Amino acid sequence: MQRQTVLVIDFGGQYNQLIVRRVRNLNVYAELVPADISIERIKSYNPVGIIFTGGPSSVFGEDSPKVDKAVFSLGVPVLGICYGMQLTAFELGGKVIHADVREYGRQKIYYSDSVLFDGVSKENYCWMSHTDQVCELPEGFTVTAYTEHCKIAAYENAARKIYAVQFHPEVVHTTDGNVILKNFLYKVCGAAGDWKMSDYAAESIKAIKEKVGDKKVLCAMSGGVDSAVAATLLHKAVGENLTCIFVDHGLLRKNEADEVMGVFKDKMGMNLIKVDAGKYFLKELRGVKEPERKRKIIGKAFIDVFSEQAKKIGKVDFLVQGTIYPDVIESGLGKSAVIKSHHNVGGLPSVVDFKEIIEPLRSLFKDEVRALGLELGLPEKIVMRQPFPGPGLAIRILGNITEKKIKLLQDADYIFREEIARAGLDKVIWQYFAVLTGMRSVGVMGDERTYDYTIALRAVTSVDGMTADWADIPHDVMSNISARIVNEVKHVNRVVYDVTSKPPATIEWE
Repeated sequence: MQRQTVLVIDFGGQYNQLIVRRVRNLNVYAELVPADISIERIKSYNPVGIIFTGGPSSVFGEDSPKVDKAVFSLGVPVLGICYGMQLTAFELGGKVIHADVREYGRQKIYYSDSVLFDGVSKENYCWMSHTDQVCELPEGFTVTAYTEHCKIAAYENAARKIYAVQFHPEVVHTTDGNVILKNFLYKVCGAAGDWKMSDYAAESIKAIKEKVGDKKVLCAMSGGVDSAVAATLLHKAVGENLTCIFVDHGLLRKNEADEVMGVFKDKMGMNLIKVDAGKYFLKELRGVKEPERKRKIIGKAFIDVFSEQAKKIGKVDFLVQGTIYPDVIESGLGKSAVIKSHHNVGGLPSVVDFKEIIEPLRSLFKDEVRALGLELGLPEKIVMRQPFPGPGLAIRILGNITEKKIKLLQDADYIFREEIARAGLDKVIWQYFAVLTGMRSVGVMGDERTYDYTIALRAVTSVDGMTADWADIPHDVMSNISARIVNEVKHVNRVVYDVTSKPPATIEWE
């Protein structure tokens, strides 16, 4: 049975992926497609609903994105958001103007009776971000919401199932925005709510079995969430026909390599080959201080090591990649997915003798990948593992890298993570780690003067890593972390905490 789909037509807005995620979180499958999608392609999806996103353009611009006007004659429910609202009015005979007063941020809004606003207070708050606005409706449409400076903040033609809102219901700043989206999906589109991870897992395993049969599959296992879930899905589908290669470059977190082997080889019985390449990577990185050079060296070294192991295995039929949906989107909507340029996938196709690439996660967002991992029975500590850069600790050690520095940082980072978990903050903080700065300073330990390293701690709250704020860790927890690091990790005499948001800083230091 074909899964119901809502098409989200992309007009270049900053919240476009968020719309797709919100719809999926309401158990309805959604895909982001480009504005220049053909009407024939739209029909091929047989969508139950269509959502137009916001965007930075003005409908008056010659190069502004448009959609095939025939979309309004399909009989499929349409919801226009922000630019999508303006474009809908513009295409159907209404008028759009440059507003005298622009609205940005939280605004008070007043709703009229509409199926879209069932269960929403008549006086509420929404999130606005617009310069243009609709000033005259197309024939047959009625106003359903307004603000102080926007007299047409929402409109509809219920008979044609065309709805539009000037604000952004997909962001958390709009009160009951999720209710509005749910009303559109279930009360207007009649969605069945058939997007469930348990069904997706079963369907994916069945499809992979049919595709692969008894042929050979090779997967590069990094220990990260994406590769772990992809490998598990393939293992459940093809069993021993899957071979995974885990390259331990010696730059992982403390005990991480053992955890990967313990879960995937010992407990799950996966055909997993571990390559201890720490000394080789360390030799290649000797004396290198510049972060981009570190990344390139690690990327090349990874391919070299993987290539050597792949040659021992010989010809395989399929190569597994942990590509996820944001990678596909960033590669260009409507185009073939480009292989992600990352240390553990970029360049691999050129060194492996294979026929076809399998990307079992290419339709999933990160949170959905985690949900799938739990559905497949992976331990929570693997599935909920915080983001970790491909080059590993190499970019959390400022300056040149030595075995001593790696050990020092592993120990400090382990204490930080252990105490965060002990305080119950690991479910709240999105990412947290230690950085070995290149700075040494004077300290006093006992009766002796020291001249040792400074450890910087970084912890942020975020949804997707695009923006982040520093986490406000309780002082007693921070005090305990600092005391443990200084007392238990040799050659550290100072601990500092990074209180910079992203932007202007990045989450990682290098």
